[in-house]
Amino acid sequence: MLIYNTTFHVEINDARNFVIWLNEYYIPEVEKSGELRNPRILRILSHKEQDSECFSLQWEVEDSAALHHWHTKQGMHLNEEMMKVFKDKIVGFPTLMEVIR
Repeated sequence: MLIYNTTFHVEINDARNFVIWLNEYYIPEVEKSGELRNPRILRILSHKEQDSECFSLQWEVEDSAALHHWHTKQGMHLNEEMMKVFKDKIVGFPTLMEVIR
């Protein structure tokens, strides 16, 4: 099993709305595909800056082929939606990890 993690750097004034948006729109949309499962949103404490907050959104995914299928079918569209809503107030970068234990 793999973990698909996206770390988001969000301007402090948009952090609360971002988490609400993830919970109310993004996560329910992703769950419709069934390819990414068991979402977790985490606040990152080790990179605290005065004008921003960092969050991690993690999903379980069976393999990289399933992730690629999701990304081309749905992921790119959802990222475009995120940019429409939050514009340049958010930066995200993905990491794909393998569960060893």
